[in-house]
Amino acid sequence: MLNVSNIELYYGAAHTLRDISIEAKPGEVTCIMGRNGVGKTSLIRAIMGQQPIASGKVEWDGQDLTRARPNERARAGFGFVPQGREIFPLLTVKENLETGFAGLPRAQRHIPDEVFELFPVLNKMTRRRGGDLSGGQQQQLAIGRALTTRPNLLLLDEPTEGIQPSIIKDIGQAIRTLRFHGDMAIVLVEQFFDFAWELADRVYVLDRGSVVLSGTKETVAEDEARRLVSL
Repeated sequence: MLNVSNIELYYGAAHTLRDISIEAKPGEVTCIMGRNGVGKTSLIRAIMGQQPIASGKVEWDGQDLTRARPNERARAGFGFVPQGREIFPLLTVKENLETGFAGLPRAQRHIPDEVFELFPVLNKMTRRRGGDLSGGQQQQLAIGRALTTRPNLLLLDEPTEGIQPSIIKDIGQAIRTLRFHGDMAIVLVEQFFDFAWELADRVYVLDRGSVVLSGTKETVAEDEARRLVSL
């Protein structure tokens, strides 16, 4: 289980995250929602170790990873799909997926069948360059690359941004499938309320760097969450 406790984060003099605490359990989708600029991406980057925090703690299965580097968190089982996808446009689809091998033992350095089961289009395009794919296909590639690392914790930052509705539906189904396996904790940062709410087991709504609403989907009022996200 992921436990993030009392995170404080600054960009220069700007106090970006204020006393943030969240948890994410295997077999659940934990959604972090809010408007643009409230600190969602800063939080997920802090969890991944890409943004240093001023105070607080990041723990995974009881292991303190607060000062661990991103590559160390990846070896601990963190998989990250960044906002904007950040695939390698000049590498082929297959080569992009193989970049996920870096932290794996040699015996695991192969692309899991599940990547192509979740996103069949990638299997048809293994020799195409990443930059030649549509935005939606690149997003599927970015998720596939993260899954190639065999994560126990999957961090997704705005996976629906700029994506056509048919691909959004495919990504939603992939997330449901991964949740159903029960062995992966999924943290989804999302501004598209209906997409996030449909998938969520646990909800955190951020505003001005603070958690202003939190709980399971059964205990959080949908109307109140929607209001805070759309303000």
